[in-house]
Amino acid sequence: MKNDILLIGGGKSAGVLIEYLEGLASEYDWKISVLSNDTKLIASTSLQVHEVDVLKKGVAAKWVSNSRLVISMLPAHLHFPIAEACLEFKKHFLTASYVSPEMQSLHKTVKENALLFLNECGLDPGLDHMSAMRIIDSIKEKNGVIKGFESFTGGLISPRSDNNPWHYKLTWNPRNVVLAGQGGVAKFKQNGTYKYIPYQQLFKRTELITVPKYGRFEGYANRDSLKYGSLYQLKEIETLYRGTLRQVGFCKAWSKLVHLGMTDDSYVLNGIKGMSYRSFTNLFLAYHSTDSVEMKFQRVLGIEQDDFSIIEKMEYLGLFSEDKIPLEEGTPAQVLQDLLERKWKLESDDKDMIVMWHKFNYIIDGEEKEIQSSLVVEGTSQAQTAMAKTVGLPMGIAAKLILQGKVPETGVKIPTARSIYEPILEELSQKFSINFNEETIR
Repeated sequence: MKNDILLIGGGKSAGVLIEYLEGLASEYDWKISVLSNDTKLIASTSLQVHEVDVLKKGVAAKWVSNSRLVISMLPAHLHFPIAEACLEFKKHFLTASYVSPEMQSLHKTVKENALLFLNECGLDPGLDHMSAMRIIDSIKEKNGVIKGFESFTGGLISPRSDNNPWHYKLTWNPRNVVLAGQGGVAKFKQNGTYKYIPYQQLFKRTELITVPKYGRFEGYANRDSLKYGSLYQLKEIETLYRGTLRQVGFCKAWSKLVHLGMTDDSYVLNGIKGMSYRSFTNLFLAYHSTDSVEMKFQRVLGIEQDDFSIIEKMEYLGLFSEDKIPLEEGTPAQVLQDLLERKWKLESDDKDMIVMWHKFNYIIDGEEKEIQSSLVVEGTSQAQTAMAKTVGLPMGIAAKLILQGKVPETGVKIPTARSIYEPILEELSQKFSINFNEETIR
């Protein structure tokens, strides 16, 4: 069967996208298929669903060859073989993941074949690009010169579901949460000066962000903010800073786990089978014949006895408990991730929340100006999470626009062109009430 759209990957995060594709199939009489290695994760749908292992030799090529456009919701490292198949059979390709060096290497050939491989078309990356470029383009059209751009996004928990001292639960890939900030130095620019934060200091150097009606959050720097100077064509930028949002107090506590080495994923621990979490915590502390694990923990990390907020967070995780680690083996990061997946699990009545915030400083006719833009989206159910909405809907709308021939862009791209971001932001606002609040500060 020939497909207009082929969606590869149908996990829980794809639910809203699948629902949107159902609407396209009905409205335009498009044939749409979903491939997944576990169809039990897919809610009831009118689309054609197939339990298929696309990693098997020749399987992806067979399905891609019979489709007009392919959306990949697979893990990021699995996109490239699908992209190669799309190039071979001359099909458009769409993902929400960052453009990898391998993907970028296809740009010239993709362009020569008049194809569009649109990446970074979800939330962050995705809506951050689109909402930022809408304001950047509008400032430039007025002959304004942008001097500063700051952008922060967080996948958080709704205040209505906030029932743990971390004020955080897992709404996306837990491994990414545990390993956040690793693998490089955070690089950005502030007031004309380049700044660098090594991983060990990352969660100690935070910025306070105030979002209208939702209060204060704290943000830590993303790995590389500097590349957005060229991506957004901000040649004279003096401040360029992108980061991740958390509730105030999260980063101070998380930095303690980083300092101890609990987020390290570079080596496998010996003898963790049957070990308690109390003993796991003690692995990272010096031996003392009389001091308790709690006392050593506080002393090594410089935690005052009356700093109950940090101790409460660690006790909530169970790091001082005699509960047994259920893993046979693992790295420190894997043990911590397994623990967090249970302690920070979204319950059936929990609601997640997306918060995005931008600040633009610019000059027009010699006068300094500032615009702040914010987006807050709250989930309504386990299926209709804010994360699933803000990742899935932009991808579905982009797929529709591409098949309708309304996107002239070709090559390996991200959604910074007006032909992409304008109709996506418009539909999100008009049909789904996903709106950015833009406020002129001065």
